[in-house]
Amino acid sequence: MQHDATVPTPPDLFTWEFATDPYPAYAWLREHSPVHRTELPSGVEAWLVTRYADARQALADQRLSKNPAHHSEAAHGKGKVGIPGERGANLMTHLLNIDPPDHTRLRRLVAKAFTPRRVAEFAPRVQELTDRLIDGFAGRGEADLIHEFAFPLPIYAICDLLGVPAEDQDDFRDWAGNMLRHPGGRPPGPGGGQAGGPRGGVARSVKKMRAYLADLIHRKRADLGDDLISGLIRASDHGEHLTESEAAAMAFILLFAGFETTVNLIGNGTYALLRDPGQRHRLQQALAAGDTALLATGVEELLRYDGPVELATWRFATEPVTIGGQRIAAGDPVLVVLAAADRDPERFADPDALDLSRRDNQHLGYGHGIHYCLGAPLARLEGQTALATLLTRLPDLRLAAEPTDLRWRGGLIMRGLRTLPVEFTPEGAECEN
Repeated sequence: MQHDATVPTPPDLFTWEFATDPYPAYAWLREHSPVHRTELPSGVEAWLVTRYADARQALADQRLSKNPAHHSEAAHGKGKVGIPGERGANLMTHLLNIDPPDHTRLRRLVAKAFTPRRVAEFAPRVQELTDRLIDGFAGRGEADLIHEFAFPLPIYAICDLLGVPAEDQDDFRDWAGNMLRHPGGRPPGPGGGQAGGPRGGVARSVKKMRAYLADLIHRKRADLGDDLISGLIRASDHGEHLTESEAAAMAFILLFAGFETTVNLIGNGTYALLRDPGQRHRLQQALAAGDTALLATGVEELLRYDGPVELATWRFATEPVTIGGQRIAAGDPVLVVLAAADRDPERFADPDALDLSRRDNQHLGYGHGIHYCLGAPLARLEGQTALATLLTRLPDLRLAAEPTDLRWRGGLIMRGLRTLPVEFTPEGAECEN
C-alpha cells in the first residue's frame, strides 16, 4: 500500500533524544494523534492520551482499571507492566493496582494513618534533614544535587515517617538507589549501554525491601509507636484492619511512590529555575522578603512545567471505551501522558513558559480522581522546603554542565535527571580575609 504523503509522520518516541526533551513530540501528538497507539520499549502496545480534557476524563474513568489482571495480553505483558518484582514479592495489593471497592477500603484505612496533621507535624524534621544535607556540601562550592540532596532527602524523610530505625535507613537508601538507577523501560542509551538497566536487579531490591517491611511490621505489632507503620497497624474501619500483607504493600508503595516523585520534583524544579534566571530571581526576592506565596504557587508551576511523573501509572480498559473520539478495545493498556496534558494550550496560557505566579493551575501532576496521589502534601512540603533552603543558603547556585550534556534516567513512568552538577560560592567564603 502506498504511503499517503499528506499524513504527517509521527515523531520517534522513547529514544534518548526524546527523553531529553519530550515536549515537542507531545505537542505533535496533541495536534495530530491525541489518543495514540504505540509500541513501548518493552514490546507492550498501549494507548497514549495527551490532551488535558481527555487525560482528566481518563484518570477518573472507572472503566479504566488499575488491576493488571484486565490486561488482554497477560502472557505477553507479564513482568512488563507495573513495578518490577512486585508480583514475585507479594506486593500487588496496594493503591496503584486495585479498584473499588477494595481501593475504597484500603485508601480509607491508609488515610486514617497518613493524615494532613501528621505531615504538618513533620515539617521541622524535613527542614532539619534539608539543612543537614546542604551542610554536607555547602562549604565545597560544588555538588551533584541529585545524589547529594534530591535523592537522600525524601528517602530519609519517608523512612523517618514510616518508623524505620535510623540504623536500618542506609539499607533502604541502597535498595532505593538500585531501583532509581535501573527502572527499565527505555532502549539502550548512547554508546550501547542499557538505559534502564536490568529489571532483575530492581526485583531483588524489591524482595529485600518486602522481607524487611514484613519483619518491621511484625516487630511493631508488639510495640506500637507514633509512626506511619504503627498508624497503618492501628487503622480500622468498621472493625476491618489492614492485613499484614496489605500493610507491607502499602508501606512499600508509600516509600516507592513517595521517594522518586520527590527526587524528580526537587531535581527537575531546581534545573528549571537554574535555566530561567528571571523566575529564579523573583522567587529569591520573595523568600528574602519573607513572602512564601510565590514559593507555594511556584512549586505547583514546576509540577506542571516539567513534573516528576511523565506518564500516569498503567490503566486497562475493562470494556470498549471511547476517549477523544478514539475507540479503545477491552483489555488494552492506557497510559495518560501527564507531561503532555500539562502543556496543553487549550487549558494553559503560554504553556511552554515557566510562570511561578500562575494562578489557574489545575495541573495533573499528582493525578485526578480516586487515585489522586495520597502523598502529595508530603511531596509539596519537601519540595518547598528543599527549594527555599537551597536558594536562600546558596544564592548564586549555577549549573556546572551544559544542558545538552545532562542525561535523563531511563524509565517509562517517571521523569528525572541522572545527575545535576552545580557550582556556588562556598558558605562562609565571603567572610574570609
